[in-house]
Amino acid sequence: MSYDYLFKYIIIGDTGVGKSCLLLQFTDKRFQPVHDLTIGVEFGARMVTIDGRPIKLQIWDTAGQESFRSITRSYYRGAAGALLVYDITRRETFNHLASWLEDARQHANPNMTIMLIGNKSDLSHRRAVSKEEGEQFAKENGLLFLEASARTAQNVEEAFIKTAAKILQNIQEGVFDVSNESSGIKIGYGRAQGPSGARDGAVAQSGGCCG
Repeated sequence: MSYDYLFKYIIIGDTGVGKSCLLLQFTDKRFQPVHDLTIGVEFGARMVTIDGRPIKLQIWDTAGQESFRSITRSYYRGAAGALLVYDITRRETFNHLASWLEDARQHANPNMTIMLIGNKSDLSHRRAVSKEEGEQFAKENGLLFLEASARTAQNVEEAFIKTAAKILQNIQEGVFDVSNESSGIKIGYGRAQGPSGARDGAVAQSGGCCG
């Protein structure tokens, strides 16, 4: 399956906030209520279409436990997008966002697009963090924001796709040097890139003349 771009994502946040469940819902369209703790890093991928362009998302789901923080940090490098997840029913997971964000800012590409996700929106009767607080934190830190539910799939698709749309917009605005691997973006082969793709030296390898 050919694609125009490959974007590398990382999912970060405290343990038990539903990172693996979000990934599974997005890649497999299913919810697994009982999930073993992620040890180290898990991986998933899916093709999406943004503005008519096929884009492959390569998603690294990291362990939230403190003991795995050093492994997680090594995955920040070369990520174009990050989903920073907290659990709306557990206040402490929201309180820890600043620490996760500091980690991300320190170890990731400065142009990385970060989407803040308040997960478990289906449990609003147990809510400990208001939507307004989530919006405010996102606004203050220049993040995208959505509340989502891995259980009902509400906003899961949107979270991954909005992040990709923002990355694509940044590419088009010249924010990223896409020829640099550390940007977390790879140019796909097998599709005519058209004029916008030609400037970064990637000649479309479609066999024919792409005039």
